[in-house]
Amino acid sequence: MTTENEEATPEPIETTHSLTLGSRTLNYTATVGMLPVEHDEAEAEIFFTAYTRTDINELNRARPLIFAFNGGPGSSSIWLHLGALGPKRVRMQNEGWMPAPPYHLVPNMSTWLEFADLVFIDPVGTGYSRAADPEKNETFWNLEGDLASVGEFIRLYLTRYERWSSPLFLAGESYGTTRAAGLSAHLIDRGIGLNGIILISTILNFQTVRWAPGNDLPYVLYLPGYTAAAWYHGRLPEDLDTRPLRDVLTEVEAWAQSEYLVALMQGDRITLAERELVVQQLARYTGLTPMYVDQSDLRIPLNLFRKELLRDVALAVGRLDSRFTATEPMPVTDSPKFDPSLMAITPPYTSMLNAYMRQELGYQTDRKYEVLSFDVNQAWAWERGVYPDTSEALRDAMMKNRYMKVFIGSGLYDLATPYFAAEYTLAHMRLGPELRDNIQTAEYPAGHMFYIETESLRQLRTDIEAFVAFAVAL
Repeated sequence: MTTENEEATPEPIETTHSLTLGSRTLNYTATVGMLPVEHDEAEAEIFFTAYTRTDINELNRARPLIFAFNGGPGSSSIWLHLGALGPKRVRMQNEGWMPAPPYHLVPNMSTWLEFADLVFIDPVGTGYSRAADPEKNETFWNLEGDLASVGEFIRLYLTRYERWSSPLFLAGESYGTTRAAGLSAHLIDRGIGLNGIILISTILNFQTVRWAPGNDLPYVLYLPGYTAAAWYHGRLPEDLDTRPLRDVLTEVEAWAQSEYLVALMQGDRITLAERELVVQQLARYTGLTPMYVDQSDLRIPLNLFRKELLRDVALAVGRLDSRFTATEPMPVTDSPKFDPSLMAITPPYTSMLNAYMRQELGYQTDRKYEVLSFDVNQAWAWERGVYPDTSEALRDAMMKNRYMKVFIGSGLYDLATPYFAAEYTLAHMRLGPELRDNIQTAEYPAGHMFYIETESLRQLRTDIEAFVAFAVAL
């Protein structure tokens, strides 16, 4: 029996395409449209873009299927879709810098479609996805509502497209990793077992990144990321600047979780002699002056670091990617005017998504595609009194489904979800040795969207193909 909501939702649009990758040609179907979902008596339509190979001998339902989404909260899936996984990608400069307009889509030689079918999900309030009643947006704009609605979308997609017997994966980026970890537990409790989840630029435990009085943890976990930024911009002492970055980071990690952590724990009890030692070492590892470190009380919040590192040349470094810089009109202020790493990618991706949907995928609408909705982000109902944390949900899912594998990819220049915070969270999940073997990690020499850097894009594709094979092996 068809419900009224389903009758009101137009059927998705299917188009056929081919992609030439060297000597190989991939033939595939692209499907774009809405699926209706309901949560807590509130209805919504979730927009998706799916790619299914049509040129292989095996049945589609036997191929791995990856559901992918970005984070925010409030971000559409545009970044993973047109940056890393899909058959087309936005052409950037090799380092990831913005190209000159007009912008272009090019064949993605590193597409994951070679080894898996792909479904990109835009959660409610992002992309073209909307709640039927805007007054009920808050039903979906919170952790539990988000998990319920995206989980219901996945269930409905598996049903309508007969993919219940496919090897199943989730791929999330940023807050999308929070969602993916939570979904791994949400889905297994509803009879949907995953072969693996792919976490890109991971944030599971928000205590690791929330700057709040009494929470010294972020200062420790951000420090290696500060060092990476200072190393990239040539602001470390010569004996560090001339060493390989990974060697330097190993040294900084050891100091951060020993002497630095102990110093912060002492608070006002630290002696002047102990404090001076920490001031000198922290200045050495951040590229900042000892006076600045001392006057910051050994605690340097992210925005202050981004503005201070290159203040003498009137530049600020990026939050998503500290390789990026922008000229500051008022160098004297304490925080950057904007994030140059976000501004570099937003115009190319926005333009190409809108052109691609209409011209190649045949989806015609006057509705605005919400690339990154600050309305959703600012209205998001965070849990009060606690730090949101889905690492326990991930642990529970791994305990209930011992075959599920986890991949964690991190950019060394990411100052939004620092790699060392992901490592800290992973080390505190209380997993037994047999489950720790199910986890793979990788580092890339770029930032939050590390795949915008050409070599990182290629390496990620290689890593994920191997991971998928590992996760589906008996």
